[in-house]
Amino acid sequence: MDAAAALSFSPPPPLSFRKHRFASFSSSSSSTPAAAATTNTTRGSEIELENRKFELLRAVTDTKRGLTATPLQRSSIEEALVSVECFDAGKPISLGLLDGTWRLQYTSAPDVVVLFQSAATLPFLEIDQIFQKFECGGDQSSGEGVVRNIVRWSIPRVLEENEGATLLVSAKFSVVSPRNIFLEFEEVLSLFR
Repeated sequence: MDAAAALSFSPPPPLSFRKHRFASFSSSSSSTPAAAATTNTTRGSEIELENRKFELLRAVTDTKRGLTATPLQRSSIEEALVSVECFDAGKPISLGLLDGTWRLQYTSAPDVVVLFQSAATLPFLEIDQIFQKFECGGDQSSGEGVVRNIVRWSIPRVLEENEGATLLVSAKFSVVSPRNIFLEFEEVLSLFR
């Protein structure tokens, strides 16, 4: 799986909120100095992670989800991605955190970029949002689930406004290592809204 393809982060809280949260990290009189230092270090790491996520989002801005990314932008995005990933280096995939629907912000996957290229060159094709929906199930210890790639597209002036079609690609996945999943594609459907 292209690591950048599943990428979607919420921007960090506004600076004033981050400052407020950081200010609230001070220890109470009953805490030990060691516990306060650990809490401040943990909170500081969380803030640093949010800042790195924000930098990653900033790096993908104005790339049209990867279509117009220059080699320099791709390099900056890769560096920002590695910077975020290093926070969880060596930790196994948490299916509980992966479970849900993720909106594509950027990809370098050729099979997705070609959709954007087609929409840019063919005036009758419009690619709307692209999502990945991970369904990890109730028993997340199995390390298995289903992932669905959801591509919303339309043909302007042919399909009425707010209508279009959805391309749905379904695959089973299983965790094969602490940082990788194996995909077994099952079906492709095109649904008209």
